[in-house]
Order: sequence, then structure tokens, then C-alpha cells
Amino acid sequence: MDKEGKGLIEATLEASRMRLRPILMTSLAFILGVMPLVISHGAGSGAQNAVGTGVMGGMLTATLLAIFFVPVFFVVVRRRFSRHND
Repeated sequence: MDKEGKGLIEATLEASRMRLRPILMTSLAFILGVMPLVISHGAGSGAQNAVGTGVMGGMLTATLLAIFFVPVFFVVVRRRFSRHND
């Protein structure tokens, strides 16, 4: 994007739009894969529920943080450590 002459914000927004669907699909697949641990019953289900709930909550939180904060941090870091001499 930088080589195409787009600004930092414009390039970051476009890259964020391009990566949104793959991030969501991967995260949802993982969360659905953990669901049997969350809803398990029977012997040993207490530990499975605890692990599943923690993993699912962590993945939901990480997904939301990644979607919103990674582009912001990218822009902040690029501006802070840019070797551009204006």
C-alpha cells in the first residue's frame, strides 16, 4: 500500500478491511471448536468447563482487541518510529 502512494491511514483502513473476514472466520472456527468443552457434562466436566470457558472468553477478547486495536497501534508505531524526514 505504501508503494502505491496511499497515505498511512488510508492504507491501514484498507488492509484492515481486507483482513477482517479471515480474522473473524479463524476466530469463530476456534471458538466453535472449544464449545464442546464449555457445554460438557458428566465425569470431569468441571475442569473441561473451566478450561473451555477461559479459552473461549480469551479468544473472544483477543479477537475484539485485534480487530480494533492492532490497526491503531500500527499507525501509532509507524508514526513514532518513522524514518521519514519532513
